[in-house]
Amino acid sequence: MTEDNPADTTQYGPKRQQDVYRKGMLEGQPPEFPVAYEELYERAREELSDEAFAYVAGGAGSESTVRANDRAFDDWQIVPRMMRDVSSRDLSIELFGHEYPAPVMLAPIGVQGILHGEAELAVARAAGEFGIPMVLSSVSSYTFEEVAEELGDSPGWFQLYWSSDRDVAASFLERAEAAGYEAVVATLDTPKMGWRERDIELGYLPFLQGQGLKNYFEDPAFCERLEGDDPWADPEASIESWSECFGDASLTWDDLEWLDEQTDLPVLVKGILHPEDARKAVERGVDGLIVSNHGGRQVDGAIPALEALPDVVDAVDDATDDGEDVPVLFDSGIRRGSDVFRAVALGADAVLLGRPYALGLGIGGEDGVRAVLENLLADVDLTVGLSGCASIDEVDRSNVRRADR
Repeated sequence: MTEDNPADTTQYGPKRQQDVYRKGMLEGQPPEFPVAYEELYERAREELSDEAFAYVAGGAGSESTVRANDRAFDDWQIVPRMMRDVSSRDLSIELFGHEYPAPVMLAPIGVQGILHGEAELAVARAAGEFGIPMVLSSVSSYTFEEVAEELGDSPGWFQLYWSSDRDVAASFLERAEAAGYEAVVATLDTPKMGWRERDIELGYLPFLQGQGLKNYFEDPAFCERLEGDDPWADPEASIESWSECFGDASLTWDDLEWLDEQTDLPVLVKGILHPEDARKAVERGVDGLIVSNHGGRQVDGAIPALEALPDVVDAVDDATDDGEDVPVLFDSGIRRGSDVFRAVALGADAVLLGRPYALGLGIGGEDGVRAVLENLLADVDLTVGLSGCASIDEVDRSNVRRADR
């Protein structure tokens, strides 16, 4: 970040290092927030309620998929190249006609109000300082419109949990487009919520307190499902109605045609792990895919997302016509700059950062999210340059090899 342009990442790593070292050595001020993900995790465990921490940190079942996501990055090693001019690095990317300063976005995380009172508003302000796109969850603590107002000219995408009530789903899409969001991310892997042992043991589901349901309770199509006009007049009945229409387990690939008809925005599908599903998505005309296992929160024992990435990228390449561009993004397990680098090397056009910024929000609000982004972008910049690349566009599979090779 530079003072003139926070989204300028051409020298971001060295500038961040100099700032940290100067404050530490000359002013006696070490970083306020943990730098290492592991320390961030432990501090959040100490400061958040047991319920909030379990909801954000937990995964499905034994959480083997969460652990597998982390281990998968160790299976790929970076092969640095020497004697290349990396005096200036360009991390910028272009997606759907928009230029973004780095191949990093903020993943959709719901119910952020259990982490911090300003929730998505704080995240929007922090992301906006860097020009990093924020993907807003359907189950956000503030509405599409409120978060869009906070974003201003900063980029925002909207994540759709596809309701079984088509009128509600269509209304969400209409509102997101009207609010100025730049793309729709349809999450396919959550027609129902996974078996999450930490939440089960605590008997905790924030939605049953009405948390994360503001988009629904202020939606005209959803309100038509209720007996009265005010969802809060009978919150138990309103929450029950939400529970009945939250997801749709009957969806098939043919339903993507309906989704595409509801919006003029680019539509990406999130949750793709199998190459055949990638082909089906491309055949149905999706604008992009996100390789993800929901951060390990849906299926215990699922394939690590990074392991699935190369096969999905190859399948998309095989299924697209010459000149057709269907971006593949990556989600699940991003913790450091080297993770971003490896995902891009394996074919991702961009990555979605999840738990780290959520933990930052929980322990420090807007400042915590900002610190997480500052450190990650600096790490990405330095990893790209020290690996011998002058731009993110130069990063490809020649930059990595399997550890067991």
